[in-house]
Amino acid sequence: MTKIINKTKGIIISDDCIICESILSKARGMMGLKKPLSLVFKFKKMAIVSLHMYFVKFPIDVMFIDFDNKVVEVKRDFRPGETYTPKNKAAYVVELSVGSLDGTEEGDEICGLT
Repeated sequence: MTKIINKTKGIIISDDCIICESILSKARGMMGLKKPLSLVFKFKKMAIVSLHMYFVKFPIDVMFIDFDNKVVEVKRDFRPGETYTPKNKAAYVVELSVGSLDGTEEGDEICGLT
């Protein structure tokens, strides 16, 4: 597990993020869980990473981050049953419990992703 910090604002976003690198862990995400975890999805190249909330029972916050560790997009209160396609490419997608990204915005630098 790793700690995710908004370096720009000096905010601890999560103390216990799980890094998801395998295809299986990325495909599963939070599906079927009873409560949200903090997950970091790592990709080998920048891409538009579309998400869905099928089989997820709770809302989450999501941030999309580039290889320079800058937030390129934030999706708050992503609800069960919804889908979302970001406008920007990302190298990392971080899924967290709702409210975890309060104070975090596009352009902020994030550390702890690797």
